[in-house]
Amino acid sequence: MAKAYWIAAYRAVKKPEALLDYAKLAGPAIQAGGGRFLVRGLPAKTYEAGIAQRTVVIEFDSVAAAIAAHDSPGYQAALVALGDAAERDMRIVEGI
Repeated sequence: MAKAYWIAAYRAVKKPEALLDYAKLAGPAIQAGGGRFLVRGLPAKTYEAGIAQRTVVIEFDSVAAAIAAHDSPGYQAALVALGDAAERDMRIVEGI
């Protein structure tokens, strides 16, 4: 079974304090769902249409595990805390 990667690329952070509240809830919820943080922070360099904002890459054992972590009550509570504090593009991609 191929691993899966949860990729979040932030376009803008409007309320950094709310992002901190989100992170306190999201990290444990993601790890409880089997997620392993591989990348978390600002890009070292951007190209093309890249935006110098936060990027997060999380590895899961499968697409099903990544979706389950996202849909879990713990992560959904983190999304409530995040609210409209950040604009981001989030994807779950199957590894090769």
